[in-house]
Amino acid sequence: MNDFIPPAKPLIGEEEIEAVTRVMRSGMIAQGPEVKAFEEEFSTHFGLGRPCAAVNSGTSGLHVGLLAAGVGAGDEVIVPSFTFAATANSVALTGATPIFADIDPETFCLDPASVEAAITDRTFGIMPVHLYGHPANMTALGEIARRHDLKIFEDAAQAHGASLHGTPVGAFGTFAMFSLYPTKNMTSGEGGMVSCADDDVARQVRLYRNQGMEQQYHNEVVGLNNRMTDIHAAIGRVQLTKVDAWTARRQQNARFLTEHLDGVTPPPVADGAVHVYHQYTVRVEDDRDGFARALKEEHRIGSGMFYPVPNHRLSPFRADVDLPATEVAAAQCLSLPVHPSVSEADLERIVSAVGSLAKAGA
Repeated sequence: MNDFIPPAKPLIGEEEIEAVTRVMRSGMIAQGPEVKAFEEEFSTHFGLGRPCAAVNSGTSGLHVGLLAAGVGAGDEVIVPSFTFAATANSVALTGATPIFADIDPETFCLDPASVEAAITDRTFGIMPVHLYGHPANMTALGEIARRHDLKIFEDAAQAHGASLHGTPVGAFGTFAMFSLYPTKNMTSGEGGMVSCADDDVARQVRLYRNQGMEQQYHNEVVGLNNRMTDIHAAIGRVQLTKVDAWTARRQQNARFLTEHLDGVTPPPVADGAVHVYHQYTVRVEDDRDGFARALKEEHRIGSGMFYPVPNHRLSPFRADVDLPATEVAAAQCLSLPVHPSVSEADLERIVSAVGSLAKAGA
């Protein structure tokens, strides 16, 4: 029987294990020199040209970034509904209200026209998500933000190394958050990185992540304990040396599927965009859930449904808003494996299985 092809897989090698051992033996385990080095190396590696602040999760990064930007009770932040709940949760945790907008059906990212229609006199900012590793339309969203005097906050959780017209994601907004969860394009075991527009934003992020303190016992704001440990930073530093090769492999695997898949709609890439394929997401127009079950049960191929329940229909939000492109995507989207562990033989199996299921009407 063919081996199971998982939809995602953490990539941890001996170098990461050795880095953790080195830190453990050093006795400096909490936030320290490894974190500082990781922050600097991350900014340089991805060409951000900005200060970065490491935190203990991507969600923490969004939360402290919003707090640092001044978002709070009474404010509104426009977000996509077609994303992981952390995007909307982070807004709600500040006391502000997430306002849900629709997506571009091609890129699965925020639709600028829907964003502009959602602006009110309480709108503080716009939070695009570079979903699946494809950059949002930052040109149009930036123009909208300038016209209405709004801030941009980037959810770049899935987009390490993505870019638009030569500008890396993470360099557009007041802040951007990159997730370092185990199955992201790179990991620190668990964690997040906040790219900050300037030193003032970075200082505020660092205050909020560390109980409101820059100097011990001199608390300046009501803060949180969202620090990254040196153990996690050591893993991230090693992964920075590998992520470019992994990204190239993801792009190569995605290109193979796009050129050979039949019976599903592959993901297009916008002009000027560099897609890093955290997920390779196709559309299955008829019975997506049955298609996914058959892939797993009949062909031993894993897949992911990201995200079958849009945020605006989740219990904490229950927003009465019409988002037709979001609803269609939630019913049709299916992510196929393109992670660096996927071999050429695996890709051929995926193509064969998808083609046979599509032909059979599974």
